[in-house]
Formats: sequence, structure tokens, C-alpha cells
Amino acid sequence: MGKKTGFLDYARETSYEVPPTERIKNFDEFHIPLSTKEQQKQGARCMDCGIPFCQYGQKIKGMFSGCPLNNLIPEWNDLVFKGKYEQAHKRLKKTNNFPEFTSRVCPALCEKACTCSLNGEAVSVKENEHAIIEYAYEHLLEEPEPPLKRVGKRIAVIGSGPAGLAAADTLNQRGYDCDVYEREDRLGGLLMYGIPNMKIEKNIIDRRIYKMIAEGVKFFTNKDITTKKQAKELLSKYDAVILAVGAKEPRDINVPGREGNNILFAVDYLTQVTKSLLNSEFKDGQYPNAKGKNVLVIGGGDTGNDCVGTAIRHGAKSVLQLEMMSEPPLVRADSNPWPEWPLVKKTDYGQEENIAVFGEDPRVYNSTVKEFILDSKGNVKQAVIVKLQTVVKDGRRSFEQVPGSEKTVPCDLVLIAAGFIGAQKPVINAFGVELDARNTVKCDENDHHTNISKLYSAGDVRRGQSLVVWAIREGREVAKQVDFDLMGYTGL
Repeated sequence: MGKKTGFLDYARETSYEVPPTERIKNFDEFHIPLSTKEQQKQGARCMDCGIPFCQYGQKIKGMFSGCPLNNLIPEWNDLVFKGKYEQAHKRLKKTNNFPEFTSRVCPALCEKACTCSLNGEAVSVKENEHAIIEYAYEHLLEEPEPPLKRVGKRIAVIGSGPAGLAAADTLNQRGYDCDVYEREDRLGGLLMYGIPNMKIEKNIIDRRIYKMIAEGVKFFTNKDITTKKQAKELLSKYDAVILAVGAKEPRDINVPGREGNNILFAVDYLTQVTKSLLNSEFKDGQYPNAKGKNVLVIGGGDTGNDCVGTAIRHGAKSVLQLEMMSEPPLVRADSNPWPEWPLVKKTDYGQEENIAVFGEDPRVYNSTVKEFILDSKGNVKQAVIVKLQTVVKDGRRSFEQVPGSEKTVPCDLVLIAAGFIGAQKPVINAFGVELDARNTVKCDENDHHTNISKLYSAGDVRRGQSLVVWAIREGREVAKQVDFDLMGYTGL
């Protein structure tokens, strides 16, 4: 695969990033792709490793290693190296409905399991994927292809995030009539409103949806399914209904002063910012403006980082990001060998921008909020933060506050990005779906059936908060399940 000595001849290169001080002036994507010639060199780095862990997609010590979609990575890396982009596109689309999404927002589980990364730098798989799909759009390889024949069965998909879109796209290609219901005013779910524009510009989502519409998928926005009557009508009208509504119930911080103004969940903040950007370029003012404010972000994950980058773009006075966990090492520990997911420190785009603007990393590890202090009008003005220590008791790990470590910091805007705790109840109650201990739809590990006849589930609502690549995998798998149940076999 690739050039036999490619990983020795060429160093890893990725797209050029617009410098932090420049890219914070707007909400545009900030990666400038390599030239075709340079991208082919990156394809050449894919060594003939024998066992491609990159496409393995299996769990090791509770963490997944390799691509959940089992993308045929060495094959299309080789085709990129040879300049055969049309063939590379065909191989890529065999396993991935939406490479334009994953090549922008996936954390590249494939690269972490790349054999080259054992003693060097991984092949730039994500960049190669991006080059293939953008070549395909540019050269009209992604033109609409409606199915030649319909099977005469109707499917409803509730939710237009990546899982719902993947399910609808896959079943539509098989010949089912698919209707997708979305509660928001725009389609895309998490991709549209949960991920900022600088990570994925929304015309990229629209481009894919226009293609799906041309291929026969029907979409309905502002359709929130919250009543038993609505649920009953859907189950009677369609041959199968797929729940793909995500797991957007946010985890709260229950401390004194939490009721104060300007203390928001991160998902609400990001949604309002993106809506205002798309509706009016922020002219309507219908978003929490961080300009001139001391911003406190609670949570060190991807969503917390997105909040940091967003606040900086609006001109925050300062940004502080709290992380409960300890600071990870810069390199793999001996107890975390390849090809396990590397538990190492990652400085993402938002943190890079904070360093460039304010001269320091915004993250404070082993810390959380103990109390919010409000002014006379009920607005948050300060937060008391406290250090945490890890305590192991009866084999279970927990966090305890370190006495005397309290510190008061100024904050005018607080964004809670402490993760999610499962499915939101209205749609779940409408259908009467059973939930498990994690507050997600109760299903066996490899089963998408719910306790309700004709009702299936897929994506975060079934497996908990996860990655876009996993959502696409879930959508493809539920499509196979539905196809088998309705046809007696599956051609997917």
C-alpha cells in the first residue's frame, strides 16, 4: 500500500492552519488543504503494515481503537498516492455516508491506531479522506443518484443528526421512502447547532442534505414529537420508526448561586450563537455575547474547547476553563501502549487561541466550582473554585474537594460543558420507551429494537454521548436491522 518506503521518505504534513490571531476574526473554517501533489505524498506514507489497525474499530481496555466505520483506509490511501481519486471515492463511500463530516470533526481514531504512530507520526488519514470527498464534489462524483426502484415501504426517522441522516440515506438508497422529522428550524442536529461554524461550515451540511432531497428523502423541520398522539400516528403511518434524537440532557452543576443569570449550558450557548450567526451575522443580538466579559467554562472536553474558541471570537476579556481530571502526560505512559487510545494531553484550537490572545493555557486541572457569587441584580459576578483530589475506595474512584484550596475568580458569563446524562424526556415519554441505567434507550449491545413494536433507536440516544463517526455507524447498522425485519434479509 502506498510507496514501500513512503513513511521513511516523507514526513507527516497536514493542512495549513490560519494563525490563531487571524482566524479569531471570523467564524470560518481555518484549515487550508495541501496541494494535490503534497497530498499524494501523504498517501504514500501508508506502509504495507500487514494488519491495518487503523480500520480495526474494536474495543481495547474499554476504549475503542481504529475506525468504527471500518473504513478501507489502506486501499484509498494507496489510491490517493497513485492519483486515482475517483476509485478512492468509490472505496471511501462503501463504508462512510458522509466523509465531509468525519474529515472535519472526527478526532481520527484511525490515526491513533496507525502502525506508523507506534514509533513515529501517523499517516494523515483524516486529511486524505478530506481530499477525496472534496475532489468528488468538485468533479461531480457526488451528483444525486435516486434508487432505480422503490420497495413500497415507508420509514420515519426522528432526528436529523448524523445518525438519523445516515439511517435515512442508507435506507433511501435501498429503495425505502424515508421521511425525516427535525424539531429545530434547520437540519443537521448536533452538526448544525452543537458544533461551531469554524469546525464545520453549515453549507457543508446543506450540500449533503440537498443531495439527499434530490435522491428522494423528505425532510420536515420544526417538528417536535412530544405527545403520545403524535407518536401513535407515526407508528401507524409508517412501517418502521427510528429514534435518532441524540442524548442532549446536559449535566448540571448544583452549587449555591447556580440560579444566577448568565450561567448557561454550553449546548444552549453554542446553539444560540450559531443561530444568530446564520440568521443575521450576529446583527439580531439574539445570543449571549461574551464581549468584554470574564468567561468561565466548566468542562475540559470538546464542547468546552468550542466554548473557549467561540468566546474569544466575540472578544472575551478573559477565559478560564476548569477540568476535573488531572493533567494528562504529553506522551503515552507505559500502561497505555499502542494501539490503545492515547491518554495524552491535547491542546485544541480554542486553547491555542487563548494562548495566542492571553498568553496562557486557559485550563485549570483538578478543579471545579464550589459556589457562584451573584450581584444585587442576580447576575453572576464571581465563582469560588476549589481543587480536587482523586480518592479510590472499594475499587471505585471519586473526587473530593481539597480543604483550604478555595480561590475566588471573576466571571460574568459561565458556560457549563460538563457532558450529558442521556436522552431528553419529552420524545421518550411520548413513545413510552424504556431507558437503561445510563438514561439511554434500553437495547442489547448489537440490537436496535426498543420495547415498542416497529420502533428502533440509533446514535447517542442508544449508546450515550459519542462521536459523529459512531453516529454514522449507528445509522448504518439500524438501517440494516430495519431492512432485515421488513424484507426478511438485508441487502445493505
